[in-house]
Amino acid sequence: MNTHSSISKISSLILACAILLLLETTGSAQGRPQPAAGSAVVVDERLSVLRAAPATSAKFLRRVGRGRPVTILGHSRSREGIVFYRVAVSSRTRGWMQREALVSVRRRGEEERLMLLIGGSEDFDRIARARIFLDLFPHSVLRPAVLMLYGDAAEQAAARLSGDALRRLNSEEMKAGGAPISSYFLNYSGLDRYSRQGVRFVFDRSEKKYHYDGAAWREVVRRYPRSAEALEARKRLAALGP
Repeated sequence: MNTHSSISKISSLILACAILLLLETTGSAQGRPQPAAGSAVVVDERLSVLRAAPATSAKFLRRVGRGRPVTILGHSRSREGIVFYRVAVSSRTRGWMQREALVSVRRRGEEERLMLLIGGSEDFDRIARARIFLDLFPHSVLRPAVLMLYGDAAEQAAARLSGDALRRLNSEEMKAGGAPISSYFLNYSGLDRYSRQGVRFVFDRSEKKYHYDGAAWREVVRRYPRSAEALEARKRLAALGP
């Protein structure tokens, strides 16, 4: 084998590895999926079925989880008028997925569409979809409003989680364990999925309650001090106390 041929094969191998890495990348520094430029992210698991052909009657391949980045390869409209994207979920997994299941960073109007979906969501779904928005659209004019929705949903979750933790954490077991009581609450497994969405809670030991740490509200005040959202964010931060 001559030198030129060897270099060519090595270059092809490097390119193939780079493409594979791009398709398989699913985490950011904070552990959340981060899409590459020109890709899309699953935002609605109700519609995120990967199919063998662009039709709702086509063979089911798998359901793709919310937050998963995919690469759009093409599109087609079914006989029933539904637009499907041909997507690559990984280097080996491809198929067709309904357009509304995804948000694309390149399509116009996607910020507004995702904002409507966030507004129509509740509880953890609202937090997860807001987190996707914040990761995908860091410079959007809608960001202050989404930050408020994200923070408010986190504080509402804190109230529910407080009751759950009190019911599930046995006081006698905690005493026997020997660790500070607050550490059991702050390590409560019910917080895990929120932590993966970037939500952090603080624990009021006197009242045995969680509160959202207010990071989204502080971002609103810091980055958008003259916005209408900043006024509301300051009120929420004041209620949290020092």
